[in-house]
Amino acid sequence: MRLLPRMLERAIRRGRLTLHAPNGARHEFEGAEPGPHVTIRITDPSLDWKIPLNPELRAAEAYMDGTLRIEDGDAYALLELVFLNKRQFDMTPAQVFWNSLARGFRRWLQYNPVSRARRNAGHHYDTGNAFYRMWLDADMQYSCAYFPTGEETLEEAQILKKRHIAAKMGLKPGQKVLDIGCGWGGMALYLASVADVEVTGITLSEQQLAVAQARARAAGLEDRVRFELRDYRQLGETFDRVVSVGMLEHVGITHLGEYFMKVRDVLKPDGVALIHSISGKSPPGVTGPFLRKYIFPGGYAPSVSETMLCVERSGLWLLDMEILRVHYALTLRHWRDRFMARRDEVVRMYDERFARMWEFYLAACECAFRYGSSHVFQMQLARERDAMPLTRDYIPEVERALAAREAQAIRQIESATDKVFEAA
Repeated sequence: MRLLPRMLERAIRRGRLTLHAPNGARHEFEGAEPGPHVTIRITDPSLDWKIPLNPELRAAEAYMDGTLRIEDGDAYALLELVFLNKRQFDMTPAQVFWNSLARGFRRWLQYNPVSRARRNAGHHYDTGNAFYRMWLDADMQYSCAYFPTGEETLEEAQILKKRHIAAKMGLKPGQKVLDIGCGWGGMALYLASVADVEVTGITLSEQQLAVAQARARAAGLEDRVRFELRDYRQLGETFDRVVSVGMLEHVGITHLGEYFMKVRDVLKPDGVALIHSISGKSPPGVTGPFLRKYIFPGGYAPSVSETMLCVERSGLWLLDMEILRVHYALTLRHWRDRFMARRDEVVRMYDERFARMWEFYLAACECAFRYGSSHVFQMQLARERDAMPLTRDYIPEVERALAAREAQAIRQIESATDKVFEAA
């Protein structure tokens, strides 16, 4: 092997990588700064040129295929090593070429008309409800949790996330709320039961829809919560409040302006929207080829600048914006630990390649939030500047009020969820 060792020699500045080549040769790459030590074995000689030719995609595929094996460390340790040396890897000629090409075609790659958006959502979220049930929290929240101290359990942090978002929405009993990208219905059920509002949740995943509807019936909340298989662009009603958690990443840069115009149009004059999305501190970029091909086709986490441009053009007021920096890294660590604890079941349910793909995905995302430029924002938007209090002082008080009445509602929802999956 010549090309791959040459690339690694130039890239590794922190930590140490040991490479065992197919011909039995051993290569050592050690940076001047400390970092993880990982040992890998390459069994396919063609990876000597495939990985340098397209590092981000071909290395991930080699791990999925088992032709890149980790003998000392694990997928997270390998990706941690990569992220600690990411600047050098990103500067390789091949990586520069592929990133430039993706930037040139990014509007086409993120073109998500209604039909394509539904296919893309199904690719990821219709993987199987039982699969996600294995490693998500009891409420099946598949988005960044909220860790005020970092010591919370996953269940606690996801409840705190819902409480925090509900507090920012300024809810009043009887209001009508729209949940764009409702997932398995946890946020909608929480708002209806704890804040006494009526919620319409929309999703493009048929499997998520079935579970959400069943949960509402089992919890006795079908009179206050309605779930539909519908695209946000097909909405015509107006609402007092809009909440969207982890949905903006599926809109695509081509439709970002359209999304915020629709949020404005469905809000009543005194309405408020809370948008929670992955973003980052870096300028506009592209979705990595591994995520784009295998995990989230059509997906893109927009930069703050791209998002704000579309908000400004929509005529909405940005009332508040909060940046959650390492919260998603902590969330992903919990997910990865739970996934790995049940990895054998995942292999039996699907196959080894599928399990490796998800192991790589969860580890890569955790590293992106811990070592990369990724973060999460929560935007509070309104049609009028005085739709919410002038300072953030109200949030802790509302959170305390929600906490005082949520325990019974949460038990009811969790019990209903257990019944739904027991019956499945």
